[in-house]
Amino acid sequence: MYTLLVVLIILVSLILAASVLLQAGQGGGLASLGGGAAENVVGGRQAETILTKGTWWLGGVFMLLALILSVMSANRGPATSRTQELLQQQQQQQAPGTNELPLGGTPATTPAPAPAAPTTPPASQP
Repeated sequence: MYTLLVVLIILVSLILAASVLLQAGQGGGLASLGGGAAENVVGGRQAETILTKGTWWLGGVFMLLALILSVMSANRGPATSRTQELLQQQQQQQAPGTNELPLGGTPATTPAPAPAAPTTPPASQP
């Protein structure tokens, strides 16, 4: 079901992109800010074609499918890649008692010694 919805949303998005690109521009936008009649700035009412109606419907279907897929993917659980599975297997195979560092070697068991205090008395100032 999830795969079917993913394929469907891909098809809807391709058709939606094609329908938006096929529509004629209204001639408005930034080009109309330079001056001209008020109708150009506000935008004249154009006849609604089947292409614009289809674009609105496809946009609605796209949003609905996106919402459904987001809810379904939230309920699917965490997705793990093959690399994550291999790392989990390696961590489980390592014995918990070994103290090895990732690049080899062993961790220091004794803390580093504190720096020694100077043995010479400070020079007296005249």
